[in-house]
Amino acid sequence: MKKVTLLTVVLFAGFTATAFAGSINTGQTATCNNAKSITISVAKIANQAGGKFGYTTNDRGTGNVVVWKSSNATTVPISLGPNDDNRSLNGTDGGKTGLDRMGTMGRSKVTLNSQPSFSRGDSIGDISGLVTVTNTGTNPVTVACN
Repeated sequence: MKKVTLLTVVLFAGFTATAFAGSINTGQTATCNNAKSITISVAKIANQAGGKFGYTTNDRGTGNVVVWKSSNATTVPISLGPNDDNRSLNGTDGGKTGLDRMGTMGRSKVTLNSQPSFSRGDSIGDISGLVTVTNTGTNPVTVACN
């Protein structure tokens, strides 16, 4: 009887460790079940540059996750890079082009909204059933199941 109780406690602790919505570190997983939306975000972490060639020890503050959806057994990688800059450099060309600076910084969060009536069932929005989010990057990522 003690073995069954101990096994039950161990299994419960194992499921609890992966079944929460919160901050997950490298290699950890958060799980959502039948969520209406899932928000994945990374805090804006300053670059920690060191050495040659712009090497950073924290992947430039980028958050990397892999989303697995049981509804269609697909895996989708998502990268969040609030420090990444895709703006044009027109503002620094000394006015040669006459164009304003365009573009934006990278995003710090993404929200996956449920799309239950999507006909093919292979959309990233098909988040019915079990959805797991695994942190594959070096920075902590926050997952919220709504």
